[in-house]
Amino acid sequence: MIWASGWKLASAVSNAGALGLIGSGSMYPAVLREHIQQCKTATNKPFGVNVPLMYPDVEELMKIIVEENVPIVFTSAGNPKLWTAHLKDNGIKVVHVVSSSRFAKKAEEAGCDDVVAEGFEAGGHNGREETTSMVWIPAVREAVTIPLIAAGGIATGRQMLAAMVLGADGVQVGSRFLCTPEASSNMAFKEAVIRAGEGDTMLSIKKLMPVRLLKNHFFEEVSAAEIRGADETEMQQLLGRGRAKKGMFEGELAEGELEIGQVSALIKEIKPAADVVKEIYNDYKNALLELGVGR
Repeated sequence: MIWASGWKLASAVSNAGALGLIGSGSMYPAVLREHIQQCKTATNKPFGVNVPLMYPDVEELMKIIVEENVPIVFTSAGNPKLWTAHLKDNGIKVVHVVSSSRFAKKAEEAGCDDVVAEGFEAGGHNGREETTSMVWIPAVREAVTIPLIAAGGIATGRQMLAAMVLGADGVQVGSRFLCTPEASSNMAFKEAVIRAGEGDTMLSIKKLMPVRLLKNHFFEEVSAAEIRGADETEMQQLLGRGRAKKGMFEGELAEGELEIGQVSALIKEIKPAADVVKEIYNDYKNALLELGVGR
């Protein structure tokens, strides 16, 4: 959710009764502090910050998170042992995002409070294993005892219920919230997501760090390079700098990197984040009733 989930989206989601997250992956430290402070002003509900551990300035980001008393941190793209103990010593709950059962166990061993199992369907950076949520969720449920949050391919209440039947205690939703007025991503990108159909996303850039992209001219260039066996150096040159910002924040639909999940095929309109939360929860309750549960 880089270039999408700032304080406006995070506070709107929290105010609606879910847990909003600020995506720090596209933020300089001073910008993150500003978003945290704005979020505190906009909501009196809990919210969290997602921190990709591989990103530059991670030490400064963590310092700001502690100073600002952020209650929850979701870490990803790195070793959870690096920061979990420090964050917990400062009274912060830690959730780590993983892409395999082996890494889920490591997150539990590192002392994480919860783990997010992100399936192959998810948008953005993804695991190389290509394990779908249908297989992945029960596998992680068997591997760890800490609470399990399912992610990847979830945008409706029925999908949330399915994830919980498979063993999840809750779900994390990303792509659906990109198509909200509160998301800071470019309107052209939001409209492209709404137009997307089945098969319009694919995992790409596997020689660097796999990422699920909406198909466009840049994606085709990457695919052609991968087919002819381009090495990591060539792939890095092709990716260049600021490619994600160009696509998702500036709205360059041909040459930008457009990160979105497979579930984009189910997203048909832009609506307020609060309406999305309500819609998912009502769909979940209706699905339970149809199954004869909760009457």
